Amino acid sequence: MAFRMANAPSGILVAEQSKSTFLELQRKKVHRYVIFKIDEKNKEVIVEKTGAQGESYDDFTAAIPENDCRYAVYDYDFVTEDNCRKSKIFFIAWAPSTSRIRAKMLYATSKDRFRRELDGIHYEIQATDPTEMDLEVLRDRAN
Repeated sequence: MAFRMANAPSGILVAEQSKSTFLELQRKKVHRYVIFKIDEKNKEVIVEKTGAQGESYDDFTAAIPENDCRYAVYDYDFVTEDNCRKSKIFFIAWAPSTSRIRAKMLYATSKDRFRRELDGIHYEIQATDPTEMDLEVLRDRAN
């Protein structure tokens, strides 16, 4: 049974699986990352791919399509200057300039509503090309 919440501007719903997969990343540390896509036919945000805890940031960026929009969350682990292990969850709105205008509009109008469903995000990044979501960007934001 899918619990759905309508997104007023775009009419896009958030699949229950999207929220439960995010909670697995956030609370249980099951996933390193989750990539979400909008299923235009069913008008909902669904999980496209998850990455295991051992996967790298390069694995994550390689899993995001080069020419199509996506939402993603990435659990970034790091060690502070005083040697404390920390983790910050990044929400990434990926909208490359090469993607379709319709897709960019759909992702843009659905983002805030979807993002609000994912409670516990520390930072948000909007990226239109890979350099805007480079690992250095995450490092700078987290510290």
